[in-house]
Amino acid sequence: MSHLPKIAFIGTGGTIASIGATTRELQDYGANGVILDAPALVARVPELADIADIIAVPFTAVTSPNIYFPEWQGLVRLCDQLVANHPDLAGIVIGHGTASLEETAYMLGLTLKVSIPVVIVGSQRPASALSTDANMNLLNGVRAAAAPQSRGLGVLVLLNDEIHAARDVTKTSTLRLQTFRSPDFGMLGHADGDAIAYYRRPIRAVAPDTEFDIRTLPALPRVDIAYAYTGADGTAVRAFIAAGARAIVSAGFAPGFAGPGDFAALREAVAKGIIVMQCTRAGSGRTFKGKRLREAGFLISDNLNPQKARLLLALALTVTSDPTEIERIFLTY
Repeated sequence: MSHLPKIAFIGTGGTIASIGATTRELQDYGANGVILDAPALVARVPELADIADIIAVPFTAVTSPNIYFPEWQGLVRLCDQLVANHPDLAGIVIGHGTASLEETAYMLGLTLKVSIPVVIVGSQRPASALSTDANMNLLNGVRAAAAPQSRGLGVLVLLNDEIHAARDVTKTSTLRLQTFRSPDFGMLGHADGDAIAYYRRPIRAVAPDTEFDIRTLPALPRVDIAYAYTGADGTAVRAFIAAGARAIVSAGFAPGFAGPGDFAALREAVAKGIIVMQCTRAGSGRTFKGKRLREAGFLISDNLNPQKARLLLALALTVTSDPTEIERIFLTY
């Protein structure tokens, strides 16, 4: 009987599972059309058998821009099922494309109902590349998921030997290996050769201790993002209103305001009972609720980037439509 920790690996596709036409293909590997499922990806890293008893779990293989609510709901249910089927499961690793990895990580970090560590890994270079980061990221993801000190930190993101909190991390570069950064607060720790080493822990609430449950939800409420730019005239905002948005995130100019055209349209949205959340396009820092925003009836997103503010706002709308309660939720998570 194995004394190694039991770790489930769920493969959802992405660069980490992609095979290019040659070992030198670092960018257009998707044109080759080959994506490995979880068992095939695990088989490429025999070193995993030295550190864990791996359960390879295939999942729908999709490019990460195609991942949305059905996949998130499926992953939450699958994690429930894995823990129920394997009472000795020590952790779960999810392989994911990097394009939307931060959104899946944050959504799962708000909605999972399992208490074991869940670590999301991806790669910047395909599994077939001469200098792929796929194998090491997968190996380190398994090590982190098996580490007892990973418990209670919420969903973790691991690439490039760095461990980040799902709430804080964002993709910052198209091609570089150090693309995932936590701009305001930095990483939680490192996956070094000799140890999984942590140096800080998040204080915001994380799964499974959250008020959100998407397991039986039919869909997420529609929330759109209006990106600020000089000369914007509110056309996009009015299109979102017409499309039935329950809420709109204003990815405004830093430190947090929309230009005059969008501002007028966003006030129209508030008048129609639509929640407007002021965020910024800066990628770092808090928004501030000054006189102008208070009078307009806008809410503020704290320091969440627009794509994460959209997700928390959609989840908030599944439990309340009270602006005061939504503001509490943004300060809690």
